[in-house]
Amino acid sequence: MIKVKEEFSTHSKEYGNHNIIQQIIAKALVREMMATPKRILELGCGSGQIYNNINFPIEYYKAVDFSQAMCDLHPNGENIDVCCFDFDSDEFFESLQNDSYDMVLSSSAMQWSKDLLKLVSFLLSISKEINATLFTSNTFKSIFEITKQKSPILTKEDIISAFEKNAKCKFEIYDYKLEFENKKQLFDYIKKSGVRGGLAPLSFKESKKLYLEYPYNYLEFEVIFVKTISKS
Repeated sequence: MIKVKEEFSTHSKEYGNHNIIQQIIAKALVREMMATPKRILELGCGSGQIYNNINFPIEYYKAVDFSQAMCDLHPNGENIDVCCFDFDSDEFFESLQNDSYDMVLSSSAMQWSKDLLKLVSFLLSISKEINATLFTSNTFKSIFEITKQKSPILTKEDIISAFEKNAKCKFEIYDYKLEFENKKQLFDYIKKSGVRGGLAPLSFKESKKLYLEYPYNYLEFEVIFVKTISKS
């Protein structure tokens, strides 16, 4: 069953922090966890948005990100292993094939997988459970409508299908709206955030058209929360 909720968020004092949506989602993902796993694998760890919200003891934490710069910012420790991998790569699969985890966590990352069905299947072969959040193709929906571009992010239907073919799951869909005081702040956010939605570079004419025609003081984000309940 899918629950659809709307959350309206204004963060006027935090525009310097251009990953505010990712932080909100990571915090919500940890808050809604029903278990306290001892061994955790995280995909798309960034600088530690998920890890920094965990407040229970962990025996082992493996954090993976394709960006070495992000890996370098992630918290370190005796029980933390931070690795730089593309989670679609053969090297990633080979490095973890003999591992075992209580839970896989991922926030704002798995929507970029080139083969989500394969990735989910593999993760469930080494872990008891997946808790994840993924942006959907409805993120920046109005911008794509104006520019006539197609979002490279998976649709919520494709995401649900990839998970349901591997496990019984619980899904919740949230619509976030991040408000801005003016259009300059709004478009600066698009440039500097990690949620560009794969926007292709626009010409000066196209950029001007978008700036003039975009009708809202907010950006739209659609996020799907996924929790696997039992494996297929």
